[in-house]
Amino acid sequence: MIRLFPHPVLSLCLIFLWLMLTRFSLGYLILGTALSLVAGWAYSALHSAKPRIRRWQTIPRLAATLVLDIIRSNAAITRLLLTEGRNGRTSAFIQIPLQITSPNALAVLAIILTATPGTAWVEYGTDTGILTLHIFDASEADHYHRIVGQTYEPMLMEIFE
Repeated sequence: MIRLFPHPVLSLCLIFLWLMLTRFSLGYLILGTALSLVAGWAYSALHSAKPRIRRWQTIPRLAATLVLDIIRSNAAITRLLLTEGRNGRTSAFIQIPLQITSPNALAVLAIILTATPGTAWVEYGTDTGILTLHIFDASEADHYHRIVGQTYEPMLMEIFE
C-alpha cells in the first residue's frame, strides 16, 4: 500500500486543495486523486537522503551570522538604491571556489545566498567546485569571497561534513 501511496498525507492535502480550487464532482475527485498519486511518486523519486548533522552547536552561530548578514545587506542595498540609484553601481558575476561537497551543505548555502539581499546563486559546477554568484554591487566582490569562503563554508563543513 505504501508503494501506491508513498506520501498519504501529501496526497490527501493535494486532493483537498484540488477540490477547493475546482468544484466538487466525481470527475474532479478522480482527476485530483490521479494527480496526487503522480505528485507523491515524483516527490519520492526526488526526495534525497536524510541529512546527517555532525555538530548541532554550530547551527545557532550560523543562524546568528545569517541574520546579521541579511540586516547588513538590506541596509546596504537600501542605501545604494536611495542614494545612488543606477549611477555609479554595476552588478557582477563572481566565481567562488568551494571545498564543500555535501549536497545538503550546498543546498543550505544556496538558500543562504539567495535569501541574502543583493546576491543570487547562479550555478555550481560539481566537476570544478566553482560557484557562480550574481551580486548587486561589484565593489563588494571581495566581501562575498570572504563571507562565503571564510564564514559560511567552514560552518557548513563543520555541520554537514
